[in-house]
Amino acid sequence: MILNFNVENFVKDFEKYCHKVKKKEFAKNEVITTYIEKRNQFCILVNGNADLVRYDFNGNRTIIEHFSKNDIFGEVFYTVTTNNELLVEARNKCEVLIYSYNDIHNKCKNNCKFHQILSEHLPELILNKVTDLNMRVELLTKRSTRDKLLGYFSFLSKRNFNKTIVLPFSLTDLADYLSVDRSAMMREIRLLKEDGLIEKNGNIITLLYK
Repeated sequence: MILNFNVENFVKDFEKYCHKVKKKEFAKNEVITTYIEKRNQFCILVNGNADLVRYDFNGNRTIIEHFSKNDIFGEVFYTVTTNNELLVEARNKCEVLIYSYNDIHNKCKNNCKFHQILSEHLPELILNKVTDLNMRVELLTKRSTRDKLLGYFSFLSKRNFNKTIVLPFSLTDLADYLSVDRSAMMREIRLLKEDGLIEKNGNIITLLYK
């Protein structure tokens, strides 16, 4: 989904003029935030890639969501119903705008206009998030590993208007994200290449089917 809201320009002005926002940088693998402290945070990923991950009691890691540039995330969007900790981890160097959702209707002392702008465009940002979540649900309901892979490749291709896509995951993490066995996924990727449906060069995939 293409946003009409220019997130980059807004972020530049917001961090410059609003005293209630913080912009932070995070290194690869650093924890950006957790969803267990009930801070009602609202975050915009300015640059980089990150994952929302869950660790269960046995230390098993599951990727719940993947975030890329201009995506929104934070505790305000996710009600924690288990004791398993949810973390947002930086996949590479990230810049994040961090804001309290409770302040969205409370202007700063200098009466900055950016709270109003954010609230006006929040429905569009949320709709974009819902679209991505619906895609994930659709992927997880597919029965075969092949269907999940082709569905995910098609989603990335349509979002970027290009049949050549760059996977945002390692293959191990992609298997985790699609909830499939890694060995079975690697075998299926090999079969997709042999069947002439894709070309693969590292983490670059080119779709050969319509």
